[in-house]
Amino acid sequence: MRLAVVGAGLGSAPHFRSLLDLAAQVEVGWVVGRDLARLQAASLPPSARLTTRLAEALDDASVQAVLVLTPPNTHFDIVRQAARAGKPVLVEKPLEIGLARATALVEACEDAGVQLGVMLQHRLRPGPQALADLLRVRRLGPLVSVSAHVRWWRPQSYYDVPGRGTLARDGGGVLITQAIHTLDSLFSFTGLPERVTALARTSATHRMECEDTAAALLQFAGGAVGVVLATTAAYPGFAERIELNGTLGTATLEAVELKAQFIDGSSVAAGAAQGTGGGGDPMAFDHAAHRAVLQDFIQAVQRGNAPAVTGRSALAVQLVIEAIMTSSNSGHSVAIEPATN
Repeated sequence: MRLAVVGAGLGSAPHFRSLLDLAAQVEVGWVVGRDLARLQAASLPPSARLTTRLAEALDDASVQAVLVLTPPNTHFDIVRQAARAGKPVLVEKPLEIGLARATALVEACEDAGVQLGVMLQHRLRPGPQALADLLRVRRLGPLVSVSAHVRWWRPQSYYDVPGRGTLARDGGGVLITQAIHTLDSLFSFTGLPERVTALARTSATHRMECEDTAAALLQFAGGAVGVVLATTAAYPGFAERIELNGTLGTATLEAVELKAQFIDGSSVAAGAAQGTGGGGDPMAFDHAAHRAVLQDFIQAVQRGNAPAVTGRSALAVQLVIEAIMTSSNSGHSVAIEPATN
C-alpha cells in the first residue's frame, strides 16, 4: 500500500520506525511538511517524495491512504481535504483541539465514506487487550470503583517550545496531550461516566497557558465511582496506572502490564511493563504499539473494514476531557451526554 505522510516533527519518529518495520506492506510515497529544507535534513524513507503542498500528494492516484502527524489544530483541514480526495486517514491523537472540531472531522470522513483511524495505541497493547477480554466475559463482575493515575514529568523547556500547552495549538494541557492515552483506555473499559466533578490547575512548576494538573470524580450509571489524577509536575515521572475493582476481583494496569486477581483464588497476568514517555524524554518508549495500530489500519484499508481505533470511538475521551475542563471552569459538576450516533 502506498501512503502519504503529513508532518515530520518530534512525534513522527515512532511512526517512521514503524513504517520501516512494515516496509513489506507499505511504501511511503510522499512526506508533506511546511519547510522543505527541514524535510530534506530529516531521516525519511528513501522512497518518499517531499513537498510543501498537500494537494500534490493527494492528487497522486497511487496514494491509497494518509497518515497525519501535524499539530492538533491543523487536523481538521488536512483530514477534510484527504477525505474529499477519497483517501482513508490515520491521525495522531487527539482528533482535534476541541470536541466540536473533532466531531466535524469524524463526520467529514463518514460523509466521504473513508476509514478514519486514530493513534491511541494503548488499546492495542497486550495488557489492555487482555483486560478488555476479561471484561467482555465479565470476570470482574459489576464494577464498584475505578481509577486512573498519570503522574508524569515535563521540564519547563518542554513547554517553552512555541504552541506547547496552549489552547490554540494543542487544545489544552496534560489531559488532551499526555493523559489522553490512559483515559482512552479507561473509558474503553468502563464506558462513559454519567457525571464529572473536577478541578484543573496550572501548578507553580510550569509557566504555561493550560493545565498541568487535573483531578476528577466520576459517577457511572451502574453505581461505580471513579477517580482521575493527571499531572506533568510529578518529578521524575512515574508509570501510569489504571485500577478496576469489581465484585468478583480487581484488575490493575501499571505501565500497561496487567495483573488481575479474583475472589475464587485465580489470577491473570498479561503484557510487560513498558516505558510510555512519562519522564523528561517524551519519546522514551518502544514503537511496537504504534506499529500495531499502523498495521491494523493498513489491513482495514485493504479489506474495507473499520480500524481497531475508529474516529467515532476516539470522540469519547475528548467528550470526558471537555466535561472535566467545563466542570473545573464552572465550579459545578457536569452531566455527560453521549453522542446520538
